[in-house]
Amino acid sequence: MHQAINAFLLGFPALFSIVNPLAGAFIFRRLTAHLSPEQRSATAREVAIYSLLMMVGALWAGSFVLAFFGVSLAALRVAGGVVVALTAWTLLNQPEQHEASRTQQIDANLGGDDIALFPLTIPTTAGPGTIAVAVALSASRPKTLDGFAGFFVGQTAAAVVVALLVWVAYAWTERIGRLMGKAGNRIVTRLTAFLLLCIGVQIMITGVVDVLEPLFKPQ
Repeated sequence: MHQAINAFLLGFPALFSIVNPLAGAFIFRRLTAHLSPEQRSATAREVAIYSLLMMVGALWAGSFVLAFFGVSLAALRVAGGVVVALTAWTLLNQPEQHEASRTQQIDANLGGDDIALFPLTIPTTAGPGTIAVAVALSASRPKTLDGFAGFFVGQTAAAVVVALLVWVAYAWTERIGRLMGKAGNRIVTRLTAFLLLCIGVQIMITGVVDVLEPLFKPQ
């Protein structure tokens, strides 16, 4: 149980920061403006389900895929930490430009009526950054069987909670938009970006320690 709680406390802030349901809700609101309230609610539920499947799949299978390609955990942590930190730095300094680029990418690929999977889930909600964070989290799994089970229970619970928050934020996007406004969105984006920057640096530090620790061990 203790291992599961620790895993949840590690996974939830990382996934929440990269998914950022509140910021995504504003894009969701604009792209679903032509839908009725019932259709928008159903679409929000579908996006949450697809996002959960993406996160859980990366959490459960990501590290095994890395093992198949011969990528070490230390390399993943260093590279993943750099990517996450750079993404957070961009969000922290230019959140409007970052969200505008995401919106332009979505508009360029917006075609059919069924937009729940693409582009609302990928790349808006659970894009490459989310997958990278989930894979990095899965790479830190314990080696023992008991620790392994508790770790993935906690990580899966974190993904479920994030998906539920996506559902709530997207379903209530009209209320959130009126309540927060543009200024509130900028504040939330910058706060979550700073938290994400700290997470990225921590992941990178762990990878560097993994690389350097064998070099300083007494032979």
